[in-house]
Amino acid sequence: MKILLIRWRLIGDVVFTTPIPRALKRRWPDARIAYLVEEAAAPVLAHNRYIDDLIVIGRTQGIRRVTEDLKLGARLRREGYDIVIDLHGGPRSSWLTLATGAPQRIGYRVQGRSWMYTDVVARPRELRARHSVQNQWDLLDAIHVDGSRNGGWPEGAADPARDAVEMPVDPAADGAIERRLLDAGITPAHDLIVAHVSAGNPFRRWPEPAFVEVLVRLARGGPMRRIIVSSGPSDRDAAERITTAARASLGEAAGQIVKFGEFDLAQLRALIGRSRVFIGGDTGPLHIAATSAVPVVGLYGPTLPARSAPWRDPAIPTWNLEVEGLPCRPCEQRVCEPGDFRCLTSLRPEDVITAAEQARQWKPS
Repeated sequence: MKILLIRWRLIGDVVFTTPIPRALKRRWPDARIAYLVEEAAAPVLAHNRYIDDLIVIGRTQGIRRVTEDLKLGARLRREGYDIVIDLHGGPRSSWLTLATGAPQRIGYRVQGRSWMYTDVVARPRELRARHSVQNQWDLLDAIHVDGSRNGGWPEGAADPARDAVEMPVDPAADGAIERRLLDAGITPAHDLIVAHVSAGNPFRRWPEPAFVEVLVRLARGGPMRRIIVSSGPSDRDAAERITTAARASLGEAAGQIVKFGEFDLAQLRALIGRSRVFIGGDTGPLHIAATSAVPVVGLYGPTLPARSAPWRDPAIPTWNLEVEGLPCRPCEQRVCEPGDFRCLTSLRPEDVITAAEQARQWKPS
């Protein structure tokens, strides 16, 4: 049996799909699993042992996209997939699902496109307090083999202990990070903290002065602490401003906040795996951190932890910090109704520091 999964982006959303190939292999160990993804998120899946064929495409526009998609559709049709699951639900993924000609084409009920699927799963439009992994897991209920319906996925609902997200460490990236840490004077004896201070979506950016306060106070907690600041390509200037301001406040101890330079997703995963705690907002790097065994402190503004908290073994501690009781949460992140981004500006640095200090004390049993 050949199964194709489609999810273009974003990094965190692709991370959330990673329990599905493992579940499919548990059910059908001999199945051949393919996954279609855009190149920006491909590193999440590159070393996934449950994916037999990783199909990576660029993100093109206009007539070039039309031409490439026609070729891709023909290629996918030749593969002869038995089941295609559209985890993305956009117009492009719907069309390519149809183009495969697979006997079972599973996707969400979307107005104007449901006819492209043989099996449709309802997806309420409202922002429910239900995790994204569970929402995608619903698509497995629609799989039927030999003409008979399952009547629901036989394993039941997704279980974070059994069905945790995953992104295996790339050995080459891990080696590169080890060398860079040593070059920066950071050894395994140091207390390493990784703080991701940016977000591609401006509605998820915690105020810069708050991050500066957290970094400074954590660095002052001990001379063996080292803090590495990470950021996405859209917000590198903000990361530089935060790092510079924090180092200036520390004076002679400025070296505890390390200017580490840039690193890619595979290297970020390796770096997090060598740290004591990860701090960051509800962005792709937070969910990459969730694939490790490192404690996470997540900062939530317009989004809900109930929908997008790290999905992993509950034995690994996670602190999901949010400002509860705001009637405007969650929101569509297009305009701030109150106008002051209070879901983020009301999140106190002292609460983040307390959570990070608690996270540092955790040791695997």
